[in-house]
Amino acid sequence: MLEWLIPAAHAAEGGAPGPGFDILILVAFAAIFYFMLWRPQSKRAKEHRELIEGLSKGDEVVTNGGLMGKITRVEEQLVVVEVASGIELKFQKPSISAALPKGTLKSGE
Repeated sequence: MLEWLIPAAHAAEGGAPGPGFDILILVAFAAIFYFMLWRPQSKRAKEHRELIEGLSKGDEVVTNGGLMGKITRVEEQLVVVEVASGIELKFQKPSISAALPKGTLKSGE
C-alpha cells in the first residue's frame, strides 16, 4: 500500500556487510571525535594552564568577565589586578583568560 512512499528494500547479491564493517565505522567515529573535539580541547587547556603558571607582576591581563588590568601581586591561588589607578581587585588565577602585550592598556586610555 505504501510502497510508493517507502520502496521495498532489495537485498544486493553480496548480502549484508560483515562485522568488520561495523568495527570500521566505530573506529572512524572515534577518530573524528578525537581530532575534532578531544584533541583541540586538551590543547586549549594546556595553553591556559601554561598561561596561569607564567603569570607575574606587571603582566597585563584580561579576565573571563572582560576586565583588563595590570597584575600587582601574585599569590598561590590569587592574583591582584589593578584595573584603574588605585583600584585593585583579587581574582582566582583560573579566571584570567588572556595575557595582553605590554603597553596595551596605556594605548587604550
